[in-house]
Amino acid sequence: MAVSNDKSAKVDRILAEQREYIAKREGGYREKSLKMYPWICGRCTREFTRANLRELTVHHRDHNHDNNPSDGSNWELLCVYCHDEEHTKFENMVRYGSTTAKDIPPATFNPFADLKAKMEKGNS
Repeated sequence: MAVSNDKSAKVDRILAEQREYIAKREGGYREKSLKMYPWICGRCTREFTRANLRELTVHHRDHNHDNNPSDGSNWELLCVYCHDEEHTKFENMVRYGSTTAKDIPPATFNPFADLKAKMEKGNS
């Protein structure tokens, strides 16, 4: 009997922890954004259902995960692939600078410009 009561108490404790975890998550920004926005990727427009909802993520537009206004103005729903691409673009901008194209002038130096003259000078 004591073993049965111990198992029952353990199951009750695990269920209580699970309920608390679910309640905490529902108060989180992911759940708020999923209730606020349609389940569509903001980049590729892929649509999601409950079956594949785990592949839809919340992207923080300013890349600050602590900036979670209740109106959702800093959130964007993106699929895992587009979310990864957004973070890659941001990392590249931080690492390499602006992502705008720069006009690089063509090279004008020609190391062989007077090669013929140099070769004739060497033969004399």
